[in-house]
Amino acid sequence: MGVMEKLVYLRRHPLLGRAARELLLVYGLDFPPEVTLGPDLRLQHRGIGSVIHPATTIGKSVTLYHQVTIGRADAHVHISQSPFQGIVIEDGVILYPGAKILGGPGVTRIGRNSIVAANAVVMQSIPDNEVWVGVPARRATSRLSA
Repeated sequence: MGVMEKLVYLRRHPLLGRAARELLLVYGLDFPPEVTLGPDLRLQHRGIGSVIHPATTIGKSVTLYHQVTIGRADAHVHISQSPFQGIVIEDGVILYPGAKILGGPGVTRIGRNSIVAANAVVMQSIPDNEVWVGVPARRATSRLSA
């Protein structure tokens, strides 16, 4: 586990959490303490430039590359007026550089062992074991080896 992952897991610590959050921001990673996080998070290239919405749940063994955004598709609307309920990134997902997950109404889920390609913009839930590419993202293929 690298320094950035250690800081991410420390961000909820009662004494060290504030310092961990500030250091994450200095490194360019916005990872709020409200994010629910499973074990074995991997941040490639330190996750630099990534922003994670507080209403996000991240499963185990998830890999995030740099410049990943996980947020609301309707960020222009006040949260009290939004039908957005959160984003769930399930176990084994890989979000490549520049991937954007923009949650819509309800809960947006990125299925277990799925891949979101570099610079893809996902605006809907996607099933398990699929590869999504493009803007807007579309299914490219099923993932053969998970």
